[in-house]
Amino acid sequence: MRTPNVMTAVVLACAGTTVLAQDGTMSFFVTSANPGQGADLGGLEGADAYCNELASAAGAEGDWKAYLSTDDENARDRIGAGPWHNAEGTEIAADVEALHGEGNMITKEAALDEMGMVLNGRGDDPNRHDILTGSMPDGTAAAETCEGWTSSGEGSAMVGHHDRMGLDDSEAAMSWNSSHPSRGCGLEALQDTGGDGRFYCFAAN
Repeated sequence: MRTPNVMTAVVLACAGTTVLAQDGTMSFFVTSANPGQGADLGGLEGADAYCNELASAAGAEGDWKAYLSTDDENARDRIGAGPWHNAEGTEIAADVEALHGEGNMITKEAALDEMGMVLNGRGDDPNRHDILTGSMPDGTAAAETCEGWTSSGEGSAMVGHHDRMGLDDSEAAMSWNSSHPSRGCGLEALQDTGGDGRFYCFAAN
């Protein structure tokens, strides 16, 4: 008669271990959803707050920063020194140079959301591989940032492909942070391009 209770205790203990492991290792994730206003994230301050909100809800501590560039700030300068790990503990990159070079491990299987879930990519229905960055391949600011992440109307945002896949095998198509500009700044426009208004979050401490 006690077996179910024992099994329940084991399951709960395992679940607790998973949470603790995540607390100790996760320092990178892709947001599981857009806050609701497309590329209008409330500027960098609003985007950072959203990263911290999602991280806290997932049981991860730290000072979280959105990987987004503006005219005044480069994404690569916002995210700390590394290394960064996803929710499963996989190392994404050892440092900023590796992240923007051949040393990063960002793929569809590794670019997980804050709950450790794989996000839709090219070939899935719907495709949601466009990730907001406003950045060039080296992590410096691109021209397209939807007015510094304050616009949900006209304009565009540079996006990357978290699954490293595109219409061809060009460097841009396979870039995690600088593939092409979006068709607009509203959520519907971002979805039409192949995204969902999601962005990368890094623990900067």
